[in-house]
Amino acid sequence: MSPWETQLRKGLVELAVLATMVGGEAYGYGIVERLRGLEGLEFTESTVYPVLARLAREGFLAIRAERSPSGPMRRYYRLTPEGERRFREMTKGWRAVSASLSTLLEGVQG
Repeated sequence: MSPWETQLRKGLVELAVLATMVGGEAYGYGIVERLRGLEGLEFTESTVYPVLARLAREGFLAIRAERSPSGPMRRYYRLTPEGERRFREMTKGWRAVSASLSTLLEGVQG
């Protein structure tokens, strides 16, 4: 992966993680698996788990633990009201940047 792709992904990981919880809670590994399946966003556990921990620390996520059918505890994450606001703000910002860049790139040959 090129350096610019790495930087782009670093900038998008928080928004992507928050988006996985819109509409309901999710457990950590499930979030990782969902993001791995998206072309260009193949985030790893070592990227996602620190972001989850930081977002929880900052009050954007709530956590509950539940025993997994296979044994170990699963941590389920859900957006707090602050997390929902953060997601809306980030989505608005992303859409504005994406639209501007798309306009700039129209007609430009790559």
